[in-house]
Parts: sequence; structure tokens; C-alpha cells
Amino acid sequence: MLEPKVWQLTAGSAVLGLVLAAGAVALAGPWDSGQRKAERDWAAAQGRTGGAHHPGGHPGKPAPAPSAAGVLDELAPPVESLSAPADLPAGLRKTLGPLLESPDLGPAPAASVVDVATGEQLFGERADRPMAPASTIKIATAVAALSALGPDHRIGTTVVTADDKGEGDDKGGDEGDSEGDSEGDDKAKGDDPTEITLVGGGDATLDRKGLRALAEDTARALRDRGVHEVAVRFDVSLYSGPREHPIGPNDNIAPVTALMTGQGRLDDSARDSFGGPAPRSGDPAGDAADVFADLLRERGLKTSGPPAMRKAPKDADRLAVTYSRPVSALVERMLTNSDNDIAESLVRQTAIKAGRPASFAGAQQAVQAELKEQKLPVGGALLRDGSGLNRHDRITSGLLTALLARAADPDRPELRPVLTGLPVAGFSGTLQGRYTDADAITGSGMIRAKTGTLTGVNSLAGTVVGPGGRLLAFAFLAEKAPGPDTAQRALDHLSAELTS
Repeated sequence: MLEPKVWQLTAGSAVLGLVLAAGAVALAGPWDSGQRKAERDWAAAQGRTGGAHHPGGHPGKPAPAPSAAGVLDELAPPVESLSAPADLPAGLRKTLGPLLESPDLGPAPAASVVDVATGEQLFGERADRPMAPASTIKIATAVAALSALGPDHRIGTTVVTADDKGEGDDKGGDEGDSEGDSEGDDKAKGDDPTEITLVGGGDATLDRKGLRALAEDTARALRDRGVHEVAVRFDVSLYSGPREHPIGPNDNIAPVTALMTGQGRLDDSARDSFGGPAPRSGDPAGDAADVFADLLRERGLKTSGPPAMRKAPKDADRLAVTYSRPVSALVERMLTNSDNDIAESLVRQTAIKAGRPASFAGAQQAVQAELKEQKLPVGGALLRDGSGLNRHDRITSGLLTALLARAADPDRPELRPVLTGLPVAGFSGTLQGRYTDADAITGSGMIRAKTGTLTGVNSLAGTVVGPGGRLLAFAFLAEKAPGPDTAQRALDHLSAELTS
């Protein structure tokens, strides 16, 4: 059962209603100084933006989501006026029940609608049945990562060396070199390249700009040591287990490795933005190391041979480091764009924090343990990955609404990016081109929700301000749907009904 929420949450509900109804989403996003570009452009142009199904984000300094309480001193109606109408559950049964019977949603879809402020389930149909969630599982990924790591955590990519400031008294070659080298070798060592290692920390958003900054700092540190030639190594030992997702080589996800740049994308989407399918490299870590070596050469350093994979020595000195954006921004970007690479990165960071292997199996154990510790209803859940690409994932619609309600809890502000990262119906992310039909248009701008799509599987889970001004969390899961387009329209219609 969900815990009852305290009265302050109604203020958040009111703000969501006021802001979404006005069409200007003021909750913080990860780009453009706290406001999503698609929403800002719409507010200026008063017209829906077009573009790809998975538009990318624009880099900028992330900011935490602002609290809504301060703007409600004069605007908020009395709490009792925001109470859900007494007949709302019966009304939902009357409106949602027949819509759930649509053949477009398969033979037995599941549904859960919860009043976030009270925890009351207003509507439920097979809400405790574990079903394939597809990408709505990213809501669980987000809650676990934010809870375990905190919203301000950043993922580092480092460059280290075991050579002692270029003085030639350390190995710099194979790990197996002994300390008993004769002093007569010192002269030869002085001519040997200094070995440096690019150590992957699991940042799935590392791009060429980040590598360029890392190369600049590395070159500066090496020049200070009198080093002008290096042998580049790269270390991906942070992750264990299979690199390939069980789905196999696929345009929707790169091999899961602790080091990559541009998410291993082989087209222009790596240069402009991430999100959506694209051809992927079979060796993202090696490619990143090659780019890094090129950037070092551009800065006047000589490199000895191509980069080679090797674990960094334990006693290595750090030369340079670059950090990802905070986890809060990574979560928002993951949810808005349905980014599978970030999802798999975040569950492995959660596993590392828990002291478990950074693998598919370790991540599953860590995420489920984290959600269980949060006293969320995880019965029947199987979180085999963080992205939802695994068809053996199982989650209930009741757990999805519980996760959303927990993210709205005023006592858990660190989870707020789960809500602010949800795409806005008709405006952003994977919902940008949806809610255009006559029976769903009322949801445009009013609904924030995470989508999920696999062959025969369609899902939608998010929030909406419903009758009485209450913030509602909803989740709809459909399996064996005959077609993705008709299933999506049916899900849009279902959620749009919650606005009236």
C-alpha cells in the first residue's frame, strides 16, 4: 500500500495544473538553464514543434528542480477544495473500463490510477499482474539511481599514469615488469614513452567535447612533467559480465561498456544530440581511446602505437578528470529521450554504490534491493535491465504508480527529476508527436508520461492533474497488442480521459 502523502503535496498538484494548462512547463529540465527548449520554443511560437521521435537535449548547466511551494502563497486554493470528488473512482470505472476493453490494447491490459496526495487507488485493473513494461521500466531505474546515488552525483572519466613525473624510475611498460631493473636501464627509460591510461567510469553521455577537455588537461599535466611522448592505454574493467545486451546488436543500444564517446553512434546523431536509434560501433571503448589519442596529438604530444586495452595500475597518479552532468540531469535526459545507454549506465552506478558487480545481474539485484528498501511494492518484479529492452522484464502497473507517487512525495525532493524528466504530451521527447487525435487532444500539454514500446508491448505511465485539482499517477500496460500505432492512440485516449 502507498503511504498517505502530507497536505503540502496539493500545492505541487495545483502548480502542475496551472503551469501545464498555460502550456509553459516551468519545472526544471536539464537543458537551456532549466527550461526545455521544445517547451520554450512552443511558448514563444504558440505552435507545436516537429522533428524526430526522439529529439535530443542541448548541453547546459543543470539546475535542481525548483520547489513550487513559494509561488503558491497567493494562488493556492484551500486544501479542501482540491479534494478528489467523492464519485471520482466510480467515474473512472465508467470511463476507463470500456476503453481498456479496446482490442487495440490486446486481450488483458493492466491499469492503475492513484491519487498521489492520499495514496488511494482510484482505479485498478490487473494492477498487481507483472507484465512486460518496455521503457516504462526506466521510471524504476530513475528512482533507484536517484535514491542510491543522490541527484548531485557525477560520473568521472579519468586519465592516470604510474610513471613518476617522467623521471624514469617507474615501469611504464607491461604490468608484469619487476622492480629489479638494473640502473643501467635508466638511460633507455628516459627515451621510453610515458604510459597513460584512460579509465572509463561509466559515463554514457561522454562526448567529443568532454574528451577534448580531458585531453587538454592531460596534455598540460604531461608538459608540466616534461613528458612529450605517451603510450595510450584504456581501462574498461569497471564493468563486468556480457557487453552485449540480451537483445543483441541493435541500433537502440551500444555495447554496454564503461568507456564510450557519443554512445558509440556512427552517424551525425553523435555530433548533434543523443536519443533514438542509430548504427552503433562494435567497440565503443576502443573508438573513444582512438579519439582521445588523436586529441592528444593535436595538442603536440607524440603517441607510441595505437591505444591498447589494459587495466590501470593501482598506484597510478591522476592526471586529469572530466565529469558527467549530475545524475538529476542524466535521469531527465534518459526519461525524455528514452535513452537506453544512460539507463544501463545508471543501473550499473547503482550496483557499484551497493557494492555489487556492475553487470546486468548485479544491476538487477541492486535496483530491486533499493526499491525494496524504499518499501515499494516490488512483488513479482523482474528488472533484468535498466532500459526495458529485455522482453523478460516484468513490472506491475501498481508499482509504476507507486514509483511516481514516491517521486512526488514532498519529503523526497531528490526524486523530483523523475517527474520533471517525463515527456510532455504533444511537446517534448517521445510524446512530441502524440495526442493529436480528437479523442486525445485534451491531454496535450496536460500529461507528462514515459512511453514504452516493444513488438506487441505498449505502455504509458505518468502524471496528470485530474478533477478537483488532484495530481494523479497512472500506468497502463498492454501486451499482445496488434499494432504499435493503434495501441499508442488507445493509450493516449485512456490518459486523456483523466483530465476531465
